[in-house]
Amino acid sequence: MEAYTKHTSIAALMDRSNVDTDQIIPKNFMKKVERTGFGINLFHNWRYLADNITPNPEFELNKPAFKGAKILVAGENFGCGSSREHAPWAIADYGFNTIISTSFADIFFSNCFKNSILPIVVSKEELAALMAEIAGNEGVEFTVDLAEQKVTTPGGIVINFEVDPFRKQSLLEGLDDIGWTLTHEDKIAAFEEKQKQTLPWLWK
Repeated sequence: MEAYTKHTSIAALMDRSNVDTDQIIPKNFMKKVERTGFGINLFHNWRYLADNITPNPEFELNKPAFKGAKILVAGENFGCGSSREHAPWAIADYGFNTIISTSFADIFFSNCFKNSILPIVVSKEELAALMAEIAGNEGVEFTVDLAEQKVTTPGGIVINFEVDPFRKQSLLEGLDDIGWTLTHEDKIAAFEEKQKQTLPWLWK
């Protein structure tokens, strides 16, 4: 998993609430178990016209000003719906590593941390201020500092956010659940060796 570092990036605006996982990645594209290759179908039903090829000029993320954005600023209850982990896979594969909203669906929120995505919860007032700054200057870049737990903008907005210490450390070090387990590989090996000596029949 890629480590999350302090970065300055274009912030894309998606002023929509209750964006569910079927909108993030429609079920008909969930045909692989690998984490890569889903970005092209992110928000597919909104992103393309009826021919499924031509970009929809009315869809906000198709705006040239938002090209290359790593930060997504969205409405409340982002990631609701089914628990599919393909949703954060698609978001990460597209290029986003940060989502800012007032609230997230619980399972989606948890899955973000396992895929190098930082979900930041802000107040309604803070979200409104961020959205207003983007709307008034599309292509504006925000700075996200995970170590300091802070979002800053050219317009002078400074937001301090909360994050679980373990999840924060996992992102900073680029470790998912398996990665953290492997940091204890020596202890695991010692335990297995002890088990072989005391309970040899389990290893036959």
